[in-house]
Amino acid sequence: MKVPEALTASYHRTDWGRAWLAALPDRTADALDRWELRPDGPVGSGMASLVLPVVRVDGTPAVLKLQPVTEDNAAAPIGLRTWDGDGAVRLLDHEPGAMLLERLDASRPLSSVADDEVAMGVLADLLARLVAVRAPAGVRRLADIAADMLDQVPAAEPALRSPADRSLLRTCASAVAEVVGEAGDRLLHWDLHHDNVLAGAREPWLAIDPEPLSGDPGFDLLPALDGRWDTVVATGDVPRTTLRRFDQLTAATNLDRPRATAWTLARVLQNALWDIEDGETALNPTQVTIARVLLDHRT
Repeated sequence: MKVPEALTASYHRTDWGRAWLAALPDRTADALDRWELRPDGPVGSGMASLVLPVVRVDGTPAVLKLQPVTEDNAAAPIGLRTWDGDGAVRLLDHEPGAMLLERLDASRPLSSVADDEVAMGVLADLLARLVAVRAPAGVRRLADIAADMLDQVPAAEPALRSPADRSLLRTCASAVAEVVGEAGDRLLHWDLHHDNVLAGAREPWLAIDPEPLSGDPGFDLLPALDGRWDTVVATGDVPRTTLRRFDQLTAATNLDRPRATAWTLARVLQNALWDIEDGETALNPTQVTIARVLLDHRT
């Protein structure tokens, strides 16, 4: 089996990544044998996982997904098992680093839907269904992550060149400090955006690739808000379209708008801290725009 170039690019820089890549063909063959699977299409991948269409021994189409286990994705089987197909792809079997999943139509992501309001309606509906469930044991807690973020801000702030960026970073941190004591207990997807929703046969649309987290649903809004940003810009009225997206998401999930704003700013803060850790000296312009629009309309 030829390892896809996207995976090679993602994992070749570290010793553990190269080791995982080297073992991947044998690991795939072992999973096929153990679960009695027949390959049913070309190997695919994203930046982080290998995906192989397969057929089970009973003729059911499925997908074999292999990915290194990380702190972020370790609870994916727990989350998928908890949702049990309600709004998300169904988990058929799993072991560390490998999952057997219901097969969806990878050629039809939600990003292929041209009408932004319709696409956001799908995301809002799925989000409402996913966060209706209380997070089970074994899932990371937003309370811990948010507290750690606040601890990182003083050291991270000087890395930003612009005074405006530094000010926004502090504003985001202040918003997090106000809500960190009530971080919630809902089961979050953590990466629900247009390309992580695929068309299915069992349901029209289902979420894939969760990184489960226990917390407030407001922390799950940003990936949907900044997804397909070019369509927002194309409207010619970025603030109005951003607020319409925010309204769709918060209405579907019955969220308090100021609280949802605070947790969205928490997500902006998290992404900023990650970017600074990677050597960036400026905040992401799209997320700066979203943060400022929400701050201007906090009522």
